[in-house]
Amino acid sequence: MDYYVTLEAAWLVRDVESVNDAMSIAVSEAGKRLNPKLDYVDIEVGSTTCPACEEELDSVFQSANTALVGLTLGIKVFNAESDEHASRIAKTVIGKALKNVPLQVIDVTEVV
Repeated sequence: MDYYVTLEAAWLVRDVESVNDAMSIAVSEAGKRLNPKLDYVDIEVGSTTCPACEEELDSVFQSANTALVGLTLGIKVFNAESDEHASRIAKTVIGKALKNVPLQVIDVTEVV
């Protein structure tokens, strides 16, 4: 079966002056490390729900010209035996390109 696996990555950006710059730099740097071999991986800035107001916010924290950006990385995995197998494949494939970047599976959807 085929699956679409979404991973969350914690991306550190140094010497940045704004949240918007941090998001752009994080997406760009991740794209450079994934391309050209993994140019089919979807890269976006993740979102976080505010605990106080329950509003969706960009997943970025900036302090002292350093930002931690939560990226979501989506990849289609073909011929996996189960959703757990698809998750392992996705983490392995993306993890090889993004060494030392923490990854966590946040969603696995079967593709019909």
